[in-house]
Amino acid sequence: MLIKSQLIGELSKRFPHLPERDIALAVNYLIEHMSSILSQEGGRIEIRGFGSFNLHFRPPRRAHNPKTGEKLITCPKFAVHFKPGKELRERVNANRHLPIESVSKADMDDETD
Repeated sequence: MLIKSQLIGELSKRFPHLPERDIALAVNYLIEHMSSILSQEGGRIEIRGFGSFNLHFRPPRRAHNPKTGEKLITCPKFAVHFKPGKELRERVNANRHLPIESVSKADMDDETD
């Protein structure tokens, strides 16, 4: 896991000629700008080689409060969805190898759907 302060620290180590305060401002600006794009209707962000962020609509659904058992209808909402790009997927999968016996037939059937 990487948190924002760690990202700022790593960037300041990699770019020692830049003040850490400026790096923090740049990271905060980037995050704020991405958030504002996604919060606009139909917002989409695509970073080639990394992936894309877009919104998925979640319609209202029937649910219940597990504590009280009360039945309710959830509010419709949008959720941010990240789809990794091909280069990121390949890079992640190149470092993750499963032994052949740990992959079951059910797992293989799920992939074909």
